[in-house]
Amino acid sequence: MTTDAAMMGLSRRSLLRLTAGAGLVALAGTGCNRFGGGSPEASQGEINFVWWGDAARAKSTEALLDLFKQQHAGVTLRTEYQDSGPYADKLATRFAAGDVPDLFAQRRDSLREYADRGALLNLRDHLDVLKLDGVPETIQQIGVVGDAMYGIPAGLNAVGFVINKTLTDKYEVEIPDGDTWSWDDYFAMAAKITKASDKKVYGGDVDFGTLQNVVVFVRQTGEELYNPDDTLGVSTETMRAWFTLSVEQRKTGALPPAGFIESLGGGAEQSPLAKGTVASQVIPTNNMKANNRAAGGNLQLNRIPGEVQGKRRGMSIDTAMYWSVGTKSKNIDGGLALLDFITNSVDGNKAVGPTRGVPASATVAEAILDSLDPDDRTSVDYITGLSKEQLPESRPDPVGGSEIADVIANLATEVMFERVSPADAAQQFTSQAAKILKDKNQ
Repeated sequence: MTTDAAMMGLSRRSLLRLTAGAGLVALAGTGCNRFGGGSPEASQGEINFVWWGDAARAKSTEALLDLFKQQHAGVTLRTEYQDSGPYADKLATRFAAGDVPDLFAQRRDSLREYADRGALLNLRDHLDVLKLDGVPETIQQIGVVGDAMYGIPAGLNAVGFVINKTLTDKYEVEIPDGDTWSWDDYFAMAAKITKASDKKVYGGDVDFGTLQNVVVFVRQTGEELYNPDDTLGVSTETMRAWFTLSVEQRKTGALPPAGFIESLGGGAEQSPLAKGTVASQVIPTNNMKANNRAAGGNLQLNRIPGEVQGKRRGMSIDTAMYWSVGTKSKNIDGGLALLDFITNSVDGNKAVGPTRGVPASATVAEAILDSLDPDDRTSVDYITGLSKEQLPESRPDPVGGSEIADVIANLATEVMFERVSPADAAQQFTSQAAKILKDKNQ
């Protein structure tokens, strides 16, 4: 998945200059619809844009599309959105039916699969429309497969632990140093909160089925989930250690019991943090504002534990999604024009803020920086701090990545309910994942 690369010595503003042009917005617009497909033939003046997100995000970005329409008289925008869980299946259905959107969000675990099928446009062949002058090679590489660029990162993110200081203060539990803490430090803190609250609040929440969490842990052991040649890099022993944490830390009370957390993909307002049933949780940094507001406004953002104690760094600066155009999109020029606007419009991006992560366009970043609210500044400062250090570099997952994500999610559930032992789950994961990669990348 990664190769080591230095991203060092950058101030917040110099980071924003470096990461020029990758776009940041969660697009929606007047007349947004749920992402369903089966749409009429797109006319010359219609641009169909689809993405994942919720109704609140859709509403918050109508202003961007209004600005685009003002600058492109006669263009009709038809935008559709879908919650993240069903999005992949919906997009696949549309591609199979030949109903390819003009511009669409692409998951990082499926970009390679679409690219290798020839389904995605090489954006570097269309730089007369899509201006990427300010996008450095380090950022472009996040969406590059071979020599072609099939996606532009929609924002630069990392993962982090947020801790509800209102709850730690209430139960008089000290928060360890969030830059240097170990996994043992984290779980000890979480167990103290659970005990002090008499299990009214569980101290921690770690989703052992989220692939990015696995990636960070695996890197810290000195391994990689995927080797550069698209084979499996992680050992069965490392996966056993990962799954063992899920079982052991539920027994200590650091993590809630199996089934305690039921809401998946319900948004920040429905999260355990917002409900006050857990005191800490892993989040992508671009969700800091939403989670902080939902949880009452006193969340502290920390790095992932184990970064100092591990054999190597686990965290990286990534993107959760890309913007892509299909080779069989009905309105390729329209899709490219809209993507250029997303990437380079200062006013459009200012209207929505960094909802997809730290913006990569230097002009956009400089223009909106001083208008950011404290929560957005927290996210930007967090990414900036990481950028000063030597971190693994992000690149697209190999073909089969989406299937492997499903395997890890399913096995994590089985382990949580103790229907499968950590050792058996680890063996099943490495066996199944290696086979998927072999079958898909022969």
